Amino acid sequence: MTVDDTTSGAGDRGTGSGTGSGSGSVYPTPHHEVDHTAEPTHDPLAIRLEQLILGAERRYTAFQAARTAGVSMDLASRFWRAMGFADIGQAKALTEADVLALRRLAGLVEAGLLSEPMAVQVARSTGQTTARLAEWQIDSFLEGLTEPPEPGMTRTEVTYPLVELLLPELEEFLVYVWRRQLAAATGRVVQAADDEEMVDRRLAVGFADLVGFTRLTRRLEEEELGELVESFETTCADLVAAHGGRLIKTLGDEVLYAADEARTAAEIALRLIDAMTQDETMPALRVGIAFGTVTTRMGDVFGTTVNLASRLTSIAPKDAVLVDGAFAEELIRTGDAPRSEAEAAAAEKESDEPLPYRYGLQPMWQRPVRGLGVVEPWLLSRRPTP
Repeated sequence: MTVDDTTSGAGDRGTGSGTGSGSGSVYPTPHHEVDHTAEPTHDPLAIRLEQLILGAERRYTAFQAARTAGVSMDLASRFWRAMGFADIGQAKALTEADVLALRRLAGLVEAGLLSEPMAVQVARSTGQTTARLAEWQIDSFLEGLTEPPEPGMTRTEVTYPLVELLLPELEEFLVYVWRRQLAAATGRVVQAADDEEMVDRRLAVGFADLVGFTRLTRRLEEEELGELVESFETTCADLVAAHGGRLIKTLGDEVLYAADEARTAAEIALRLIDAMTQDETMPALRVGIAFGTVTTRMGDVFGTTVNLASRLTSIAPKDAVLVDGAFAEELIRTGDAPRSEAEAAAAEKESDEPLPYRYGLQPMWQRPVRGLGVVEPWLLSRRPTP
């Protein structure tokens, strides 16, 4: 869609928090947001595939779609851009499905269920998440499956029937996973102690970073590098999920995860180190974890705690885990770690049974951390089981 002459689109290019209201609001545009429809295509096969996937033919220009949906051109443009799509000018590129989506979002605003800025955020978060999924499915999934099975067959002849077969199955699976994730996220919210905790929560936040990845990119072929990154991300995602954490995002050579409890984040970190050291193809790994108040927004986490975890990762030794003082205190408070080995030995002498300390903490030298002052990191390790 395109904006009318009275709006420049600055509201979608700003860096504000998006908490304002009305047409003058500033909405954040994350650095990884891209335009996915530079120009409406005229390729016959691409149009047939589009009609198959969307279930409708192109009928409307941007202005016609906005008018049919009963929304302003300005709001329609902001919804469209928030979903990650480029302006389409006066081309007839929109369908009944686009009109219905506009009508639904606008209806939520009119009913008072969502504010206008929140509706734009819904469009943005949904667009960003599904854009990555769609790109992966095309690049890694469909590309491999559409190799011509017989000599002389073109990919064009294979793609359409394959998409026709896969589309309903992938759609059903997407809805299933979304509902599962929504149920899990809703459960975490309703268990929050108060309204503030729904947005600003105390979490353990961990970064895991491959050491020397930049040098590795110069040595490996592109295909080898892609396989390494995919293996790293898959291993991290599986371990984080299996042990009760939440994978926030992946950045190629780095992953960010969060957990409600310090013991969960500690177990994930040490298992990540174990997994990487057992894989001879993987570089060394370092992990930094911090515990404290975290602001959650659009599936991401922000705040001083996140920044501290990132800084700890950058100074962590190879194949080691550094944690901040708050994280160490939380492990001590919950009985998962002793304050020192001397304290553990003394406590075990007084007890008839071995104490269930799972982790060890070793204080490191205090050091200044850029932007965060002086911190005292602790080296996290696993204690031998009795």
